[in-house]
Amino acid sequence: MDTTNAMNATNPALSAQDTDERRIRELVARSQEAQTDPEVLPALHTSDLVLINLAGRRVFGRDAFESAMTAALASPLRDVRTTLEVDDIRFVRPDVAIVSLTKTVHDERPDAQGQGPSDFPARGAMTYVMTRDEDADWNIALAQTTPIA
Repeated sequence: MDTTNAMNATNPALSAQDTDERRIRELVARSQEAQTDPEVLPALHTSDLVLINLAGRRVFGRDAFESAMTAALASPLRDVRTTLEVDDIRFVRPDVAIVSLTKTVHDERPDAQGQGPSDFPARGAMTYVMTRDEDADWNIALAQTTPIA
């Protein structure tokens, strides 16, 4: 007998949390895939999002994020990609989750002399605060990255 399914059948909250964890992981994957699409990535965030990037720049609101992303993609930053690995998901409430991630930066920009990748932090500890809306969709309300030495 599959004890996981038996436990979920007797504990619907556990089953709902498992579903939410899966949906949160899917949202993280979509955010990584959409990192070069200034229409798709901002839509995965709440309208009043707070974003603090690896360099410490703060952006408030989805519209400001879309503008900043569009500007970044029109600059040499278009050659910077990141990968995200979920380390931990903790539910503060059934509709609020704190997601700890490791962010790895893949910087393909040439340095000032055209010699290769620039000096940019290669890894960061990223935190998402996610909220679930009335349609049961998860969105990113806060995204903060702290460099890892």
